[in-house]
Amino acid sequence: MPILSKLTGFIGAEIECLSLSETISGSGAEFLKRSLAEHQVLVLRDQYLTSPQQKALTRVFGPAMQLRYVSPLEDDPEIIAVLKEASEIGGGVFGGEWHADFSFLENPPAGSILNAVEIPDVGGDTVWASQTVAYRCLPDALKSVVDGRNAVHVGKPYGVKHAPPAETRANASIRMTRGDPDADRETFHPAVITEPITGAKALFLNPIYTTRLDGMSEEESLPVLQEIYRHCTRPDFSCRHKWQAGDVVIWDNRTTLHYATNDYDGHRRLLYRTTFSGAAPR
Repeated sequence: MPILSKLTGFIGAEIECLSLSETISGSGAEFLKRSLAEHQVLVLRDQYLTSPQQKALTRVFGPAMQLRYVSPLEDDPEIIAVLKEASEIGGGVFGGEWHADFSFLENPPAGSILNAVEIPDVGGDTVWASQTVAYRCLPDALKSVVDGRNAVHVGKPYGVKHAPPAETRANASIRMTRGDPDADRETFHPAVITEPITGAKALFLNPIYTTRLDGMSEEESLPVLQEIYRHCTRPDFSCRHKWQAGDVVIWDNRTTLHYATNDYDGHRRLLYRTTFSGAAPR
């Protein structure tokens, strides 16, 4: 019988006594999906999943999703190696800003799974922030701005118009598509979405991909969005995971933001990531 314990008062839960290497269906699958909807980040230790096992787990939550802007493993288009070699020093890191993955797509990822293989002795943690709690605690004046309004998302790191400086980019171990004009296209999503299982409302905005609020220019939107970002990434709403080899972490990409810390130069770090899709955010 799985045992679930909360990691913080607002976000995250650790599940024990559940082997993800076994076939998960029926009540086990419903337990995982409900737990993810309620806690947004799930941690399961000592799993050591193979690639087929990780892909089978991914399909518990939704169809596997291939991401066009990040190169997968050569022999498996569903898996991305989140790798930073010990020799990669002084540059950026993949996911090293608060964001929700690929929110500029017409149907962004519903969630992802990371499977830890090689971890530094210290450093390389990942932080998640609950956007359901952020919305619930949002001041009324800001709620009145975002409620019922769309936000504009653009694939800035992968496009032409907003391409980031070379020194801030992740290094060579993760190959990404750059300079794609299609990534500069504006995509509209609700600024506040509803989690389909719990019915909880969540902010759906992030500093990497959101450029403005609908009906406002980028200049008019900037101070409002900056105030929201300061609020929605507060430590109060967050949980920080210290990785160990064998860890599996599942998260809801729609109702959280996440941030990969870059404090382990000179050490190798490897995790395998899979992603699942769902109905478009509403």
